[in-house]
Amino acid sequence: MTVTDVRTITDPIDELRAWLDDNWNPDLSVAEWWDRLGLAGWAAPILPADRYGRGLSRGDAVRVSRELAAVGALAPPLGLGLALAAPTIATHGTPEQIERYVRDLVTGQKAWCQLFSEPGAGSDLAGLSTRAVKDGDVWIVNGQKVWTSGAQIADFGMLLARTNFEVPKHQGITSFVIDMHQPGVEVRPLREMTGNAMFNEVFLTDAVVPDDARIGDVNSGWKVANTTLLHERSGMGAGGGPPRVGMARPGTVAGDLDRRAGDLARRSRSDLPEAGSPNAPSPAQQYIDLARAFGKDADPVVRQKLAQAHTLGTLARLNTERHKAVRAAGGDIAGIANFSKLLMADILRLNRDLGLEILGPRGMLHAYDGAGRDALAQTVGGSAAIAATSQALSAQALPIYGGTDQIQRNILGERALGLPKEPGDLSKVPFNELPRNG
Repeated sequence: MTVTDVRTITDPIDELRAWLDDNWNPDLSVAEWWDRLGLAGWAAPILPADRYGRGLSRGDAVRVSRELAAVGALAPPLGLGLALAAPTIATHGTPEQIERYVRDLVTGQKAWCQLFSEPGAGSDLAGLSTRAVKDGDVWIVNGQKVWTSGAQIADFGMLLARTNFEVPKHQGITSFVIDMHQPGVEVRPLREMTGNAMFNEVFLTDAVVPDDARIGDVNSGWKVANTTLLHERSGMGAGGGPPRVGMARPGTVAGDLDRRAGDLARRSRSDLPEAGSPNAPSPAQQYIDLARAFGKDADPVVRQKLAQAHTLGTLARLNTERHKAVRAAGGDIAGIANFSKLLMADILRLNRDLGLEILGPRGMLHAYDGAGRDALAQTVGGSAAIAATSQALSAQALPIYGGTDQIQRNILGERALGLPKEPGDLSKVPFNELPRNG
């Protein structure tokens, strides 16, 4: 495509289509394809144009994902790196850190995890006690993290550690990037009731972090963490979004980089209508189809819950559209990420109850390994029933991780509605003087 061609294009999707015509090739390796996609700015288009993105709005970024799906191109690298680490480092990192880390993030060369929560610091994240002590040009880290998604395949971790115990808890935290491939890092998978092991415990014993891997100033990590949490809650509140084509995993551990891109890209329906258009499927379509398959679509109670699922799913989409319009006009909606996460938690709980009501006794069966899933796929309901029981078992997670529902309501009350904080505010007490359990 010539320079003249680029200048005549105004819609980013038109530019993407022209670019895909020239660049998508299923015979490329995953690494080769992601290199093209990331360096062209299409892997993380919401990032600024000078930081490996395109500077697009979240709405246009969704359109980019839909277009990639429509042509059957392999989706950008899946995981927390692109979703959380890239925008955080693009916001708070130095130019050298952006070049060092964000480039490998958008091209999928490295996989990332988020080392935030601890056994004694989950909802109260600022209560974390993992310690980082400066020793010359490096920091020595000791502590324990838990509920760490993807740590078993991560190359790097977004780490929050306490660097000052004598100031209030929010003021003594520093943000780092830690190399997960070092002797001082031990990862132990945690098996969930779904049968999966997405989460992990991570033990840090004299782990080493160079000072040039510190993101932001010393003791200013809470500001950095809030950027990460904003993107996390916005992503959770956005729900499913457009279809992702392919499930290739980034990083050096998963082993997907050398595989053929076309083998991991499964073509989706190119005629899938835009969300909100008259022909778009209902947000509850999965459960509508399940109800028909089980002969429950005429049940008045099931029909009412299907209507509720459709309504709440539509409200979630409209909230996203409303926020997009307000941002385009130069404004913002206070607490929208927190509210959207609360709404998505309600949707998941409703879908859990709806799916199990449709399945009836079949909802008591669930497989915990591949062989079990293959066997259940041959029973009544097939893969759709497997998906429904998996959703029911995992529905309890979102109301907890990323900040519990109660924490989201506190944030909305204090920061969005201006309500007074609860009495006895401990946020001003030095961390080493805070009361401890036990």
